[in-house]
Amino acid sequence: MTAYAASRLGRIRPLSRVSGHPLGVTVAGGTIVFIVMVAIFAPLLTPADPNQASIIDQYLSPSADHWLGTDASGRDLLSRLIEGSRTALLGPTIVILISTPIGVAAALLAAWRGGWLDAVISRVIDVSFAFPGLLLAIIAAAVFSPSLLVAAVALSVTYTAYTARVVRSEALRQRSRPYIEALWVQGHSTLSIWRRHLLPNLMPLILAQVTLSFAYATVDIATVSFLGLGVQPPTADWGTMVAEGKAAIEEGFPQESLYASGCLVVLILSVSVVGDYLTDRAEQRK
Repeated sequence: MTAYAASRLGRIRPLSRVSGHPLGVTVAGGTIVFIVMVAIFAPLLTPADPNQASIIDQYLSPSADHWLGTDASGRDLLSRLIEGSRTALLGPTIVILISTPIGVAAALLAAWRGGWLDAVISRVIDVSFAFPGLLLAIIAAAVFSPSLLVAAVALSVTYTAYTARVVRSEALRQRSRPYIEALWVQGHSTLSIWRRHLLPNLMPLILAQVTLSFAYATVDIATVSFLGLGVQPPTADWGTMVAEGKAAIEEGFPQESLYASGCLVVLILSVSVVGDYLTDRAEQRK
C-alpha cells in the first residue's frame, strides 16, 4: 500500500463529540500521544533487555516475569513491542521530514511561476508516480545495504511527488485569488506573500497531507521490514516481529505476530482518523 491509497481513504464521521471534536478523533489523538510517549521513554519502560535471547525461555506463556510471554529466541515480547514503537515512528517520520519540505517547495514554485517551470515539475511528478515506493525501496536495498534509513529515503520519492501534486492544486487556486494580486500591487515581495499569506492558507491542507502520508508510510515501512529490507535483526521493530513470528504460528504460538500487527493496526488507524478529520476541516475552509 502506497501514498496513492490516501486519496481513496473513506471518510470516517463519528457521531459523538467531546469538546467540539468527534469522539473518534479524540480517542485517536490520545492513542497517538500515548504511542509517542511510549517511544520516547522506551528505555525506562522496558521490563527486560529487548534483545537478550535465552534458549531455555522460548515461547513462555504470559507471567509475572514476562507479561506477554517470550518469542522463539526467548526475548521478552513486551519489551520488544515497547522498543519497536521507536522504529515504527522513526521510519515514517524520516519519510515526512524529507518529502514534505521538498514537495511543498516544488508545488509553490510550480504554482507561482507557471510556464515551463510548472510543466517541468509536473512531468517530474508524473514520472515519480511511475515507480511505486516499495519497488524503489527494494531497488535501493539491492544497491545499498538494507536499513531503515535507505528504505525511508527511497519511499520519500513517491511521497514527495504525492505531496507536491496535492499542494500544487490548492496553491494554483490560491494564486488566482484577488488578495494575491492586491498584495503585489501593495509592493509585497514574493517571500513575504508566501510566508505571511500563502503558506498559512495552505497549512491546513499540508497538515492533513502529512498525517495521511504518515499513516501510509507506516504501512510501507512495516512492509519493507517484513521483507527483510528495512530494520535489521536483532533490532526490535513491529514489521520485523510480524515476519519473525510467522514460523511460530505454525508451531501454535501466534502471539508475536498478533501483538506486533495489532500495534501497527492501532497506530495506522489512529493516524488515519486524525488525518481524515484534518482533511475534512481543510476542505471546509475552501
